[in-house]
Amino acid sequence: MATLQEKRVHFNSKLVVSNTGGNLSTDAGLILIKEFMDSIGFTKLASQFIHFKDERRYWIHDNSSLLEQLLFQLIAGYPADSSANLLKKDPIFRLVLNKKSIASQPSLSRFWDRIKEENISQFQALNQSMIDKVRLKRNSTDLIIDLDSTHSDTFGNQEDTNYNAHYGTTGYHPLVAFDGLTGDFLKAELRSGNVYTSNGVKDFLEPLLEHYVEQLPCTDILVRGDSGFATPEVYDTCESNDSYYVIRLKTNKILTKLAESFILIGDDHPWEKKEVHYYSTTYKAKSWSKKRRVCIKSTREANELLFKHEYLITNCTENLSSKALFKIYHNRGRMENFIKEAKNGFHFDKTDSPNFLENHARMMVSLLAYNLVNFMKTICLPPKEAVLLVDTLRLRLFKVAGKLVRSSRKLFLKLSSSHVYQDMFYHLLEKIQQLRW
Repeated sequence: MATLQEKRVHFNSKLVVSNTGGNLSTDAGLILIKEFMDSIGFTKLASQFIHFKDERRYWIHDNSSLLEQLLFQLIAGYPADSSANLLKKDPIFRLVLNKKSIASQPSLSRFWDRIKEENISQFQALNQSMIDKVRLKRNSTDLIIDLDSTHSDTFGNQEDTNYNAHYGTTGYHPLVAFDGLTGDFLKAELRSGNVYTSNGVKDFLEPLLEHYVEQLPCTDILVRGDSGFATPEVYDTCESNDSYYVIRLKTNKILTKLAESFILIGDDHPWEKKEVHYYSTTYKAKSWSKKRRVCIKSTREANELLFKHEYLITNCTENLSSKALFKIYHNRGRMENFIKEAKNGFHFDKTDSPNFLENHARMMVSLLAYNLVNFMKTICLPPKEAVLLVDTLRLRLFKVAGKLVRSSRKLFLKLSSSHVYQDMFYHLLEKIQQLRW
């Protein structure tokens, strides 16, 4: 509802400001998202994979439409369900959702209430189906699965929330997986706040590996993870699915002794220079079923006496040197940016609901919103723009002033003549329309 309040500004006493501009929208760029969703067949896929136990006898908004509305709100930067009350008559939201009026906050709240356990796996199946289509479009044959865990703070008495000593705060501890090459959000699972990093990692990772080995032409699959995932569950799961892994190992006395055995120091040692050495050996911990390759990086800073050692465990062959494997592992740092983008740009860590299952569903909807934007920008934008964050894309492409004009036969969306990034806008629209899946 538009306010009737009027305000005068100090810099120009003749100027009066009010929300009475009429049939205008600041989100005209959402038609780009709608065009891409239409191109990839999102509505059809959502109807195919997601099924609610809906006991309503009468409704105006079906569940697929409510899901799309939530996605558009997240992509536009409106994470609160209550934003729908002000967007109810927005011409662009009504246009992309093909409705006379979009759903209000109570309708969205009832949508979350209808979430069941099976819907979580259905969200993942929908996400997997979209990723498969996009990978075929990109002609992607290599895949790097980056595993990590993150934290979602809670500020109430949400179900299964708990204190996490590592993060020093109360909340949830989700498990996530990204494609390290493209930034695609492969999978997410919400967990209680006090579980260990690798808790449930086998059940999380194995379906991913089985799917990509069987369904898509992947020449090589590599799994990367920090020391929290240095567990035989990960090694055995990768090896049984003919996949490679590079996992960081925590130091211990045996590894330190092993690393020190490679250090050679002569009488004329150049102590004033920094040294970095790489080694490869085999090692078997008590919990492992067999010996595995361990790579060691030994670093001594200039004018220091002692070396600091880092360790990786891998099943990659000796064709890849230890130095190359450490470089591959360090590239995993990009994943931190992917997690930040999911949180800051799509509110992946938003935990508004008291119910654990509803918070899990919110997380999955944020995952879908993240991927839709990531698919669109990486496929349709030039490399320079394909790395832009969603906040920048909102500023340049989505937050565009527009007026919707109806005639007897057509709809005209009239965008601002002063849109600085209009060339980028129409380039993206043209690329989306050229897509053939």
